Amino acid sequence: MTHNPPSQPTTLHRPPSIVALAGGVGGAKLADGLAQILPPERLTIIVNTGDDFVHWGLNISPDLDTVCYTLAGLANPLTGWGRKDETWHVFAQMERLGAETWFRLGDKDLATHLERTRRLSNGESLSSITRDFCARWGIRHTILPMSDAPVRTIVETVEFGELPFQEYFVHQRCEPTVRGFRFEGIERARPASGVMEAIQQADALVICPSNPWVSIDPILRIISPLLAEGRPSVRVAVSPIIGGQAVKGPAAKMFRELGIEPSALAVARHYGRTLLTGFVLDESDSDLAADVQALGIHPAVTQTLMKTSDDRRQLAQDVLHLIEQFV
Repeated sequence: MTHNPPSQPTTLHRPPSIVALAGGVGGAKLADGLAQILPPERLTIIVNTGDDFVHWGLNISPDLDTVCYTLAGLANPLTGWGRKDETWHVFAQMERLGAETWFRLGDKDLATHLERTRRLSNGESLSSITRDFCARWGIRHTILPMSDAPVRTIVETVEFGELPFQEYFVHQRCEPTVRGFRFEGIERARPASGVMEAIQQADALVICPSNPWVSIDPILRIISPLLAEGRPSVRVAVSPIIGGQAVKGPAAKMFRELGIEPSALAVARHYGRTLLTGFVLDESDSDLAADVQALGIHPAVTQTLMKTSDDRRQLAQDVLHLIEQFV
């Protein structure tokens, strides 16, 4: 039986305490929707750092910055990543000097990476730096990297063998055929400061509509001990695939190249009933709700495409309404 969330937001007398897992533009958008509804003390966003890398000698955290810029109202509204009203003077000069320019860095964005790199080199943790950046950008909700230790996503490809994620994603434009993934350093990595506490205190876990393979799986690996203990007991995911296509990014392509027909159902199967309590599908995939139910996962059908700020808020409200069925 499919649950259809109401079109009007539900008033929550006491909002549940939520931990959201996010990466990429889709994850950032839903995190922003949740932040519109939930007070700061009721929401913690844990962000993938598997796509972090060093470029021009700078420590760059693309997913972390996308989530922070989005919640701060600083993100480029056309791309969803990078800074709005960006300028490119340094980039143009770096190009003139012969530097590698396959990864574009704007002037405002560069300031973030310069200061992060300086503070990391002085021994400060990524989570501490992120907290301070959020305070300076006016973000009241807690945003944490999944780990303070470096974890690097490696994409195994047919054409080029192993590629660091940004080499695959940006430099090669996701064109190589994917055979698998590995997360370098994940065995040694531990949850960043504040991550364990947030999960232990949360009423529910929300997996945002991010790429399951490269945005969410690294976080799940990091927090797996708590998940194995059943914390939190309510866990809901939102499909990043609508009508067999990824809204943004290579998720559908990755599923297909790994021999799995891309669909919202494939995402639900990827996470599985051991992890999930509920799963949110787009209205266009309503015919898959019964199949999700057959997995032992409670389905909810609503509009999941987030074109506007109101869309983000409404989807967040629908996710919270589903969670209310279990807490």
